[in-house]
Amino acid sequence: MKSPMLKSKSIFFIVIPREAREFELGETKYYVVAIWSAIVWQVFLLGSNRILLPVTEILAVIFYKEKFQAEKGVALALSLWGFISYFYGEIKQIKKKKPAPETEMPSVPNSVESV
Repeated sequence: MKSPMLKSKSIFFIVIPREAREFELGETKYYVVAIWSAIVWQVFLLGSNRILLPVTEILAVIFYKEKFQAEKGVALALSLWGFISYFYGEIKQIKKKKPAPETEMPSVPNSVESV
């Protein structure tokens, strides 16, 4: 017995090569665009889930009139802690990568001979 997923995959294997051949910029660029689109969407969705978790907890209490119990408070505190520590670590990494400004002009080797 075949699963519905296998049946729908066979349609994709027929349609995608046809779309790639008809793509204005060429078949190779079609696949490059498709792969990078999938990667960007995955990164976006993972990042947005990290940001939206504390927001959804607060909105559920406000709009759905849910009780704000101890479990929700702990979950909110932990997710905010993770959110803040992530950005704190990113800021530290960025500051670590910035070169310190030089106070003196660097010496230039005398490569030009006088005439």
